[in-house]
Amino acid sequence: MTDPGSVARVARLLGDESRTAMVLALLGGDSRTVSELAAEASVGVAAASEHVSRLAAAGLVTTQTQGRCKYVRLAGPDVAQLLETLSRFGEEETARSLGAVRERERFARARTCYDHLAGRLGVAVLDAMSARRLLARRSGLAVTAPGREWFAGLGVDLDLLERGRRPVVRECLDVTERRPHLAGSAAAALCETFRQRDWVRALPRSRALSVTPLGERALEHLLGIGAGELRAAG
Repeated sequence: MTDPGSVARVARLLGDESRTAMVLALLGGDSRTVSELAAEASVGVAAASEHVSRLAAAGLVTTQTQGRCKYVRLAGPDVAQLLETLSRFGEEETARSLGAVRERERFARARTCYDHLAGRLGVAVLDAMSARRLLARRSGLAVTAPGREWFAGLGVDLDLLERGRRPVVRECLDVTERRPHLAGSAAAALCETFRQRDWVRALPRSRALSVTPLGERALEHLLGIGAGELRAAG
């Protein structure tokens, strides 16, 4: 049974815009120092440290101290999914400048959702893998025999991932596309492969990703995804 008090406590925590700005800054799956989160939330370091303590007590973030710095990251993919889900609700803010419009388009085209690919890129990857029968829906998403060979060809060890506690593959509803993209430990490994092979590059101070020319060729070769599929419709 869901405890209303637990839900209310998390809602109160995220009802503070400074704390929300801090956890949203962690959605890329990386670690940030308390000072960096203070800058993201436009608050002092002391206030940011108090916010982090409250978020950690609620199980939303974890912390690790190295030397004089405390590093903060989301507690896991479930927290990232919660934040992505919440971001779909509420009134959408209209972009007020050309720069904001361009940033929104970059964000929708390709980005990370915690540690996996999202945006039109993430949705296209899931659609292409399903169309090629690398994935199948059998009471949930599952990797097929050809899919296992496909992942192995990229150096992803599914046998190792299956020994972990995290689902290997699952669907995650994309906040901008309103359709699912691929999540789970295999999706995280796939995203890391894209990064390591320079198929995607992170944009400064953003979860948005740039698909490189090398990445465009890889997507076409591996999954039949053309560059035009990642452009905005209309």
